[in-house]
Amino acid sequence: MSRDTATTDKLRQRIARITAATERGEVHWEKQVGSSHRYARINNNLLILGPDAPLGSDTPRYLFITPFDSPACIEINSDDQELGPEVRKLAEQVERATRDESPTDPFAVTEELLSRLD
Repeated sequence: MSRDTATTDKLRQRIARITAATERGEVHWEKQVGSSHRYARINNNLLILGPDAPLGSDTPRYLFITPFDSPACIEINSDDQELGPEVRKLAEQVERATRDESPTDPFAVTEELLSRLD
């Protein structure tokens, strides 16, 4: 993908902030039941990182960012020559942070969800 230097730098900074927030435990990543990716919410954005693969594998990774209030999105792949290493670093950090967590069902009907609908 061809992009200008300023855009690449902004994306690199965004990925670095997400990675740092993950390292500090400020971003909580979850794995959805039956899914091959992790997801998190930050600053009214949905982050999707996938696929679920062992650390050190050559499986390409992707980071998908979309605002909750817009259909716009950004996708960065680990095969990207300029940003790929940052996506891989984030994937490794997320794997370490979530390795002991069980998958969740974000669409489950719970008492908490039902109470928010009232």
